[in-house]
Amino acid sequence: MPTKKKKSIKASSKKVASKVAKAPVKSKKVVAKAKPAVKPVAKKKVKKATVSVIKKVATKKITKKTIPAKAKKSRPGVTKKAIVKKVVAKKIAAKKVVIKKPIAKIAPKTKKTPLVATPKTQPIVKTPSPKAEVAATSTEKFVKVGVKTKKQLVVVAPQPVIEVSNYPKNKVKTILISQPKPENDKNPYYELSKKYNLIETFRQFIKIEGIPVKDFRSQRVDILEHKAVILTSRMAVDHYFRMCNEMRVTVPESMKYFCINEATAYYLQKYIQYRKRKIFFGHQTIQDLVDVIRKNREEKFLLPAADVHKEQICEFLDAINIKYTKAVMYRTVSADLSDIKNLNDFDVLAFFTPAGINSLKQNFPNFKQGNTRIACFGAAAANTLKKHGYRLDIYAPNPKNPSMSGALDEYIKEANKR
Repeated sequence: MPTKKKKSIKASSKKVASKVAKAPVKSKKVVAKAKPAVKPVAKKKVKKATVSVIKKVATKKITKKTIPAKAKKSRPGVTKKAIVKKVVAKKIAAKKVVIKKPIAKIAPKTKKTPLVATPKTQPIVKTPSPKAEVAATSTEKFVKVGVKTKKQLVVVAPQPVIEVSNYPKNKVKTILISQPKPENDKNPYYELSKKYNLIETFRQFIKIEGIPVKDFRSQRVDILEHKAVILTSRMAVDHYFRMCNEMRVTVPESMKYFCINEATAYYLQKYIQYRKRKIFFGHQTIQDLVDVIRKNREEKFLLPAADVHKEQICEFLDAINIKYTKAVMYRTVSADLSDIKNLNDFDVLAFFTPAGINSLKQNFPNFKQGNTRIACFGAAAANTLKKHGYRLDIYAPNPKNPSMSGALDEYIKEANKR
């Protein structure tokens, strides 16, 4: 009997021990002690920490705490270790502990000191990046060269190639320029005469006459329909306002004026009050007014012109799809050149328009060129010269000289050396 009691006591003690181990501990003291255990771990450096250390710390906390009874009831087949692993994973995800690899130590920042070249080391020279150089140097090229921009560039037809004769370059002493005599001495042709001791003569081969009102009305052009005017010269300004006066048309104050250069724009003060909002001007060509004309493309433009004019302006306006009307208001007529007895007395004749060459043929039908050199400005004048059977010796504009005075200077410099 005593032996049986001992066995029953041992069995009951084992059952009680197992119940105690499995039963949840509800003591507040254990929970309170578990919280401060986190602080020393948090103070440790995260760089040196590893996954195994974090798992050990997390499992210690959870083993001290009891597993909730709800987890047991809902999942009876799940072991204690599996529940502990899940709780550890949640803890790590909540704190978002990131384990980083050891990073090389960076030297602390110090005050910048001037670099001194030593015999062992070469001085360090900072060179700007190629991108910075391009940004600094490409500002002028962006405007002058025509780099691709958001706005569409207007394609202008290239000038035709003009053939110049290889006639011997004899010495030049006298020159005739088919233009009116300039008012001031500040003229490139006066400088040429001083430079090479030339005898210069200014004589206009053409004169301009206004078209009568009857001829203008036959064109069926209504001036008041147009709210913008393109003016290419002072002559165009004079004849535009002359025609308005003769037709008794009052020019409205809202009229806009697009001038080819600044001199023509200021010449408008003779007829209207100068206002910047109404008057626009370029440098020397119609292409300078592209942006301004495009902004006013809704307006209908009027182009006062001569009977013989440059077709480049009309081609340009057609290329950018602008509504315009060409109105012939004046014409060029050959001048009376009876005061010139012999053209062969001049070494060089300079012409600027096809009308001037037509006047040469009309006034001097029996003229033979011989040693007289002829200079022309522009492809139209050069082609007219060749049609009449004359020889072209000097041509401008060319790649080296954009002006007639420059082309003459280069030719006379070579001719007078001999």
